[in-house]
Amino acid sequence: MNDLRYWLGLNQVRGIGPVRFRALLNFFGDLKTAWEAPRAALEEARLDSRALHNLLQVRQQVDLDQLLQRVQAAGVQVLTWESPDYPPLLLQIADAPPVLFVKGTLNGDEWAVAVVGTRKATPYGREVVHRLVEDLAHNGVTVVSGLARGIDGIAHRTALEAGGRTVAVLGCGVDVIYPPEHRQLAAQIVAQGALVSDYPLGTSPEAANFPARNRIISGLSLGVVVIEAGVTSGALITADFAAEQGRDVFAVPGSILSPASTGCNQLLRDGAAVVTEARDILETLHLNHLPEQKVMRELLPADETEAAILKHLSAEPCHVDELSRAAALPVATISSVLALMELKGMVRQVGTLQYVLAHEPGETYTW
Repeated sequence: MNDLRYWLGLNQVRGIGPVRFRALLNFFGDLKTAWEAPRAALEEARLDSRALHNLLQVRQQVDLDQLLQRVQAAGVQVLTWESPDYPPLLLQIADAPPVLFVKGTLNGDEWAVAVVGTRKATPYGREVVHRLVEDLAHNGVTVVSGLARGIDGIAHRTALEAGGRTVAVLGCGVDVIYPPEHRQLAAQIVAQGALVSDYPLGTSPEAANFPARNRIISGLSLGVVVIEAGVTSGALITADFAAEQGRDVFAVPGSILSPASTGCNQLLRDGAAVVTEARDILETLHLNHLPEQKVMRELLPADETEAAILKHLSAEPCHVDELSRAAALPVATISSVLALMELKGMVRQVGTLQYVLAHEPGETYTW
């Protein structure tokens, strides 16, 4: 818990993001040493002048114990790269946030799909959101969005009304709800999902924060669905991040006469997968049998053999014989465990005795 203080402290420093966090960890070995390092050592670690100035200033101004107490008093969970509960999908992206603030629970949300779009939803867009999100929620898919007005807010509400889980990624602290009219919605999300942000508590919703937070929306998700987006919509930024992260990008077609559909039609022209019903998403992401797979995972929890097999699987097909040699386990054992893992939705058979990970980022979509 004491180590967490240094993650929180460095997260307060403007100019120290994922790349510099990693550089400090690699140079000093731990964040406590980095936080307490003299100026000369920080310069040797190649911290640029702006980040160095900000770090020295924050170090003088911030009481780490009070910082930790504030987070605990707010009922906020703090996850770092080293936390076992850090979302595995998010951890895979190049610029995964070193510190993640969570209000609510991230529980079984590895099967997540982002639903994003314009703040000025048309009646058509609203109806599409209701139909798609309701079906996704009924199939056990967690809906991720940005709590914004329009498509985002409708997506969260629909998921909640359908009894599903939903995660909202904020461009401010998780204790600062924006837009303010979504306070009640945010409270409902905390009860049936989570509010998530990489910004420290108390951070105001500055315009510059929102594009960067979109990488987390896509990073938490297996795929991103864009429902109505103008040519300058932030939803297109989320789609770009998804493509860079190797996640599937989906778009709902709209009228060529509607400005609200210009961005979606552009995405489709550039190669995004077309969506006319939830089944398009479920089949592409291999989530057709998700409720049954969740039951199987609860009945048959993961064991050491599964963990050993997972280490040697990727998006590239691997033969049972290869897995047997790599994991140093009998072929019969590998085969029987793979059969169970397929039922649980962890792996897929793609040929005779050939297996791949079920949800390897980049497996099915290339921008």
